[in-house]
Amino acid sequence: MRSKHTVPKLCLVSSSGGHWEQLQKLKPLIDKYDGFLVTERTKFDENADYFMMQTDLKDKLMPFKMFVNSIRTLKIWLKEKPDFVITTGTMVAYPFYLLSIITHKKFVFIETFGRANMPTVAGKLMEKHTDLFIVQWETQKKYYKKAVYGGCLY
Repeated sequence: MRSKHTVPKLCLVSSSGGHWEQLQKLKPLIDKYDGFLVTERTKFDENADYFMMQTDLKDKLMPFKMFVNSIRTLKIWLKEKPDFVITTGTMVAYPFYLLSIITHKKFVFIETFGRANMPTVAGKLMEKHTDLFIVQWETQKKYYKKAVYGGCLY
């Protein structure tokens, strides 16, 4: 158990591509606090501490990949013991979301910049138990009950 005077440990997790690019804007938080980065393994060399299997809702192997990612998430969680999970989405973050609920840790969801006029599946799934749900467009607020406008990460 951490003492009250230690810095919080952050888990920054997102899928690859644009979600990852947005999440990278929060990397200075890891320099200020303690933390680690999680993303999907792709052919590109990403600067992350942990890598998950790449998947999406249209992937026929998604249930298998989500199972594998859930096991990896549990191992990471037990090793790192994060206090906060911050994500820009998508499904790679879902096991971290579930563990944050189970362990009563803070969960922050930042809706993607790329969806100004429609909600995302990940946003709709994870909004219910978020401690902070940030949108990057004012127009996104109408899709989510808990949304606060935070401006753009770019």
